[in-house]
Amino acid sequence: MTGEVRVPGAGAASAPGTATDVEAVIGDVPAGASADGNTADTEADELTKLQAELAERTSDLQRISAEYTNYRRRVERDRQAVIAGAKAQVAGELLAVLDDIERAAEHGDLNGAFKAVADKLAGALESQGLTSFGAPGDGFDPDVHEAVQHATSPGVSGPTVTTVLRRGYRFDERVLRPAMVAVTDHGTGDEPDPESSN
Repeated sequence: MTGEVRVPGAGAASAPGTATDVEAVIGDVPAGASADGNTADTEADELTKLQAELAERTSDLQRISAEYTNYRRRVERDRQAVIAGAKAQVAGELLAVLDDIERAAEHGDLNGAFKAVADKLAGALESQGLTSFGAPGDGFDPDVHEAVQHATSPGVSGPTVTTVLRRGYRFDERVLRPAMVAVTDHGTGDEPDPESSN
């Protein structure tokens, strides 16, 4: 604009956005460093953190699943125990009825419709798990027998049930009522009773 002659190259160096400016900017970046390098490190850190969180959540899920499984088993076991207890209680209430039926059978009064009902009742209780025990010749067991008479005899080798005065019952593994029995122990039969000598 002034009319002076321009020097070639001087205007190109000062013009913004020229190739010389771009080369200068590129030259300032250190060798081996780039924006992608920083991003890769950040992504690796985030991946490690996510993997740790995933392992923690998986462990929590496994623990909760195991706790729920144990809880479900415990509830089912408790439910079965309550059912068995209720059945045993009902069976225990009916033992007196079974005693009456047994006495009626011994006296020959168990016949006709009464016998049919008695058989159905006994069958229903047995199907639920009620069993009777106590028979002459059984070995005496204080856990299931209640001894109310004692005698001695050379015909037995140890404490033996000789008479059953009242039948015992158990429901599954639970003893509802011990058998009331007379027990004979090994001896000559004429030995004095130790209690009577005191």
